[in-house]
Order: sequence, then C-alpha cells, then structure tokens
Amino acid sequence: MRRALWILAVLLSHWRRHPMQLATLLIGLISATALWSGVQALNQQARIAYDRAAATFGGSRTAMLVAKDSATFPQTLFVDLRRAGWPVSPILEGRVQIDGRSFRLLGVEPVTLPSEVGNAPAVGRGSLQAFVTPPGEMLVALETLRDFGLREGERPQANGTSLPPLRVQAELAPGVLIVDIGIAQDILKMPGQVSRLLVGKSKAPHAALESVAGDKLRLVEPSAESELERLTDSFHLNLTAFGLLSFFVGLFIVNSAIGLAFEQRLPMLRTLRACGVSARMLNTVLVIELVSLALVAGLIGLVCGYFIAAALLPDVAASLRGLYGAQIPGQLSLKPVWWFAGIAISILGALAAAAASLAKAIRMPVLATAQPQAWQQAQRRWLIIQSAAALAVFAVAAGLIWFGDSLIAGFAVLAALMLGAALILPMVLQIALAFGQRSARAPVGIWFWADSRQQLSGLSLALMALLLALAVNVGVGTMVESFNRTFLVWLDGRLAADVYISAASDQQAKEIKAWLRDRPEIQAILPGGRADTQLGGAPIEVLGLPDHATYRDNWPLLESAANAWVRLRPGDTCLVSEQLSRRMKLAIGDRIEVPAPGGNWPLEIVGIYADYGNPKGQIAVNFAALTRRFPQTPMTRMGVRVAPDKIAPLVTALQETFGLDDRNIADQARMKMESKRVFNRTFSVTAALNAFTLGVAGIALLTSLLTLANSRLPQLAPLWAIGLTRRRLAALELLKTMAVALITAVFALPLGLLVAWCLLAIVNVKAFGWRLPFHVFPLQLLELLAVALAAAFCAAALPVVRLARMQPASLIRIFVNER
Repeated sequence: MRRALWILAVLLSHWRRHPMQLATLLIGLISATALWSGVQALNQQARIAYDRAAATFGGSRTAMLVAKDSATFPQTLFVDLRRAGWPVSPILEGRVQIDGRSFRLLGVEPVTLPSEVGNAPAVGRGSLQAFVTPPGEMLVALETLRDFGLREGERPQANGTSLPPLRVQAELAPGVLIVDIGIAQDILKMPGQVSRLLVGKSKAPHAALESVAGDKLRLVEPSAESELERLTDSFHLNLTAFGLLSFFVGLFIVNSAIGLAFEQRLPMLRTLRACGVSARMLNTVLVIELVSLALVAGLIGLVCGYFIAAALLPDVAASLRGLYGAQIPGQLSLKPVWWFAGIAISILGALAAAAASLAKAIRMPVLATAQPQAWQQAQRRWLIIQSAAALAVFAVAAGLIWFGDSLIAGFAVLAALMLGAALILPMVLQIALAFGQRSARAPVGIWFWADSRQQLSGLSLALMALLLALAVNVGVGTMVESFNRTFLVWLDGRLAADVYISAASDQQAKEIKAWLRDRPEIQAILPGGRADTQLGGAPIEVLGLPDHATYRDNWPLLESAANAWVRLRPGDTCLVSEQLSRRMKLAIGDRIEVPAPGGNWPLEIVGIYADYGNPKGQIAVNFAALTRRFPQTPMTRMGVRVAPDKIAPLVTALQETFGLDDRNIADQARMKMESKRVFNRTFSVTAALNAFTLGVAGIALLTSLLTLANSRLPQLAPLWAIGLTRRRLAALELLKTMAVALITAVFALPLGLLVAWCLLAIVNVKAFGWRLPFHVFPLQLLELLAVALAAAFCAAALPVVRLARMQPASLIRIFVNER
C-alpha cells in the first residue's frame, strides 16, 4: 500500500507541473458529465410528471371498461356489474372552461375506488363526507391552485355556476380537477352518465362481462406506458441523443488530455519501471489516479448539470406543453439514482477515454520507451479498416431507411449516418490533403501538405467531434427553419379571424353575439366549438367549423376531394388532421365512425389538413352538425371579422363592456406573436444544446492541438534551423489547422442536410405524425461554416502564439534531446 501511495504521489506531480493539462482533463470530464446528467435530469423530471398524470384516479395503468360505440354509457351498468361481483368504480370525464381556459374535470366515486389507483386513498380518509355532500370539494394540484390565483376553500366560476371549494392534494397532476361523480354530472350536464369503469384487482369470482353488459362495454387492459409517455418518447429520445453526443464529444477532450499526459510522462513511467515497479502495479495506480480525478470531475459535473437542467427546465416544460399538452412542474425533483448514475458515467467515460493509453502502459517494455514514436501516429491499415467499417455502417443506415418503420429506426438511421461519416472522415481528409500535396510545387508547400497528413492521426478524434457537432447544428437548424417557415404559413391559415373571444359562459357568449350584431364594423361572427372523444383507442378532438369563406379560403388543406367544403355542410363528411390520417392510415373517401353521446357518428373523409403542434388527432366537421351530435359542447368561443383599423377599438369596447381580460380576448396579431414566441421557446432547448455541443467540440480541437504542440517540435525545429522564422512557422501551423477544419466543415454541410432530411421525412413523421417540406437555407450554412472556422481559429490561437514566442534555445535543445 505504501509503495502504491508513493507511485501515486510521483504520478500526481506531473499535474502540479502541468496545471493546464489538469484543467483540460477536468473540463472535458466536467462538460461531458454536466451535459449528460443535465439531460437525464430533464428526462427524469418529465417522467415523474408522466407518472403523476398516469396515476391520476385511473390512468392508462389501470384496467377499465369503456363503451364500444359511444363516449359515455348509463351508470345503471355500473350498478349491475357491482351486483355481479365486478370490483368496478365509475369515472366521468369532461372539460370545463374557467376564465377562458380549459381544464380536465374528473368525477369519481370514492367509496368504490380501487385502493391501488393513483392518489385515490387520500379521498376516502377523513374528508369523505365533505367531498361527496354539496357543495363538495374540488381536488387540485398546487400548480393549478396558483393558476387560478385563488386560495384553498374559494370557489371558482365556470359557465356562470360556482364550482366546489378548492382543496390541494399532493402528487395530483396539474390541470386536473377532481370532484364527486354526482357533482361532475351536474357540472357537465350529463346526468346518469359514466365515461368508464375502473376495474380493481380483486380475486373474488364474478360473472362474465357479456352476461351482465351484453356487447355495450369492452375491457381495456392496463398499459405499462402511458399515452403521454408514448407521445413524448421522440422528444426525450432527441434530448438523450443530444446528451449522448455532447458526452462523447467531451470524452474526446479527455482522450486528448490523457494522451498528452501519457506521452509527457513516458520518461517518468520508464524510470518507475526501471526502479522495479511492475507493469500491473503501475497500471493499477494509473487507474486509481484516473478514478480519483473522475470522482472530483463527476461531482462538479453533477452540480453543473443540475444548474443546466434548472436553466433549461422552463423551456423544456414549454416545449412539452406546446407539442404534447404535457404539464411539467417548474422545479427539479431528482432521485438519488441520478447522482449515483452521474458519478458512474463520469468514471466509465474516463476509463473508456484512457483505455488506449492504459493498454500501452501495461504492454510497455522498459527499454522500448527510450525510442518512442509519436503516440498519435496512426497506421495506414487503420484508415482502410475505418473506411470499410464506415461503408458497412452506411449500408446499415440504407437498410434501416428501406425496412425500418418506427421512431427507434429513425434515430438509428441518424446514428448510423453520423457514425459512418465520423469513421470515413480521416480517409476523406487524407485524400484531400494528398491531392493538395500532389498539386504543390514549392518545397515548403509540399511539406505543408505532407505534414498536415502526418498530423491527421492526432487530430482525427477532435475533427470527428467538430464534424458531428457541425452536422447536428446544420441538421437541426435546417429542420427548425423549415418548420418555422411552414409554421408561419400554417398560422396565417388557422388564425384567419381578426379577433378571438372566449366567453366565461354560454350566457355571456349570447350577450356578446347580440352586442356584436349591432356593431356596424362587424363583418362576420364565426362561432366555434370543440368536443373530445376517442377513435381507434386514442383521444381525438372534434372541431366545429362554420360555413364561411374565412375558413374555405384559408384552412391549411394538404389534399381534398372535389367540392369538399360544400360536402361538409350536411354533417356526414369531415376533414381529418395529417397525424390522424397517418396514424390510422386514412385517405380521401374512407369512412370512420366517431363515438358521440347519441351513438356512433358515421363520417366520410373529404380532406386532410395540417395541424402542427397538436398532440391529439383531430377531425373538423360543420359547426351546426357538431352541436347536434355533441349538444353539451360549450358555445363560448367565437371569431370576429372586422376591418383592420377597427380591431383595437373593438377589443377595448369588449373589455370595458363585458369585463374581458387578455385571457378571454385577443386580436390576430397578438395571437400570432404569442404563437411565434411559444414556437421560438419550444426550440430554444435545441439551440442551447447545439451551442453546448459546438463549444465542447471547439475545446476538443484545442486540447488536440495542445497535445500535438510539444510532440511536433522535432518536425518544426529543422525548418527553423534552415531559415524559416518562428512567425512564419506559426502562420503555417495556423493555416494547416484552418485547412483541415475547412475540409471537415465542408464535409459536414451535406451530412447536416442529410440529417435534416432524416429528421423531417422520418423522425418527425414517426414522432408527430406530420411531414414538413424540406428547405435549404444557404445563408444559414455560410454562417455555420464561418462559426466552424472561427472555432478552429480560436482553438489554434494558443498553440500558434506559443510557437511564435518560443525562445530559440528551446528549438536548439531539440537537437540534443534523444528523439
């Protein structure tokens, strides 16, 4: 043990003499751990929120009975099933408008609620009487109470009626209101109706379902994964992919720093071996040293990762809410496993980055170190092997594109493309530099290209990191810009009315309409409505559109039958959203049956339209037909067409007359501005991770150049000795770095465009259900090319400046050293 401690002290003395190398090593480990753990913290926070939502009084993780051909069914079936021994409990679900915002209302029966269902046991303890007897109680999450701006015990208003007093219940999902089922039936105006029956896990015998309910109900088995988790898998896979990419790019820094330290410690390692230290003992102490450094860096990285996650959480929450309707709390709540996993990933990453150096150390003969070759020098055969492996990986990517049909396959295509490009990059650089060498005529020019080829083995990992970071930046940037351009056009079609109003109740909506009819500047009043139901086992929205030129001229139809809007009027046809058509493989002319309170509603599809950002499938029908089939639909929403110069006075008059605030009334311009703000915030997480990844790649290039700086002095000293000044040598070194960076960046541009195509044509379609048009933005590509060259210049600046200022004595000393 004492010998090991002395060996460790000797090894650590290297870091005291080279604090910059220690800082580089720690920065690499810290950045890799921070970015990976930060992304995992965000994912874990979201998973906790999904668990809360899934456990809310019988989510998808509880077996349930639902109607076969309608959204609700009579509660007499519940009574019959209970008498037949079924451990069922009724649930009624609907939506209520409170201050112009829609909330999910759940009516439960606490006495029969299965004990294993979510937070249900808290209802039945102590406060049962207050919960079930009028006025009852409304259970909400703390976040929902804050949204209301009310205190516990106060009663919000919905559609002109007072809701039960509010009571906070811990662990309840935000945006959900829980009341007794009898109170819910009164609020939703659905007396004697039930949405589903939760099935408990009782082992008591019971009658067959068909003998009690006939063919009116069907059993839905519990799912280990909630619908929200399935919807958001793509988002979290995207985050994880960014985190993994950043982690590997950070490990490139660690690999370069450890490689430099290994080369500089060769005399030290040789002396230790000559003094009797075995290769096994030396390697063991090297591992102990590395693990100790990884522990320190891992702890710092976890703290940095926590702050990164805390900074990005609001944007992640906004993204998940905007894309999927997922409600994520605004504060981090991390489990102990996150801390242990972060430390473990730091240690494993450090060991992986140091594997090559540790393998050389254990195989190192005592006398062989007196004549070392540069540790970075790659063998020619490895270029051939890497290139063959790259072609094999590209073949796998082609097979996945042709045969794959899942989101995982889409991400696998991206991974294969980037891995193959990284593997083949050294060969591409070798070919480009060889061409430059053959084209050169002057001796210095020939040396310039030949020496650049010699440097490739030491720079290849850093250049791979730069290639991957640039390709991801190009791909994601192109996708976001394509989405932005398409989104703005789509927004103009969806927000065609000039003013949008959401009344507090149906009665207030009637008063507003009557008031508007007397206004001479009003060109049209466009009523709107929305109902929720299920189709194909998944929730969908049924949107009511009035028969008006505003919608006929602007609605974002992707394809339609002849006279689609005319055929929409009778109420037996519909338009479907693109994601619903892809998920259910629907086409123009197909027929669907939509569950409605009065029975199934048969509809023929006459059009498919874009519905970006909606996590649910959606169908659009004639507004009058919607109100006939869903009579309980709130009539509180409407749009108004008015002359542009009359919009502001109209909004002011409505606010003053009916007491409407900004949540209840908005003009088109403000809604578009808010939508664009939400859009930009949705992708700010991606932009931040892009910047992090590119920054880490720049640091990786810097560390590689620092690693090469000392080992290259034997190649540079003879040139200085024959007359090239230090300043000219420094300029040549800078040009070599910029040349290989430029070749890498040019190679990254088509790779990034290919990544963008995969994101738009494969990943987006599988993840969201819509496909965006592919656009190329030359100015953006030029900007990224300039950023890449700027990063390479900054990375090369320090080694170049050190070379330009190097004392002649240091160069002369090269000739007396044993090399």
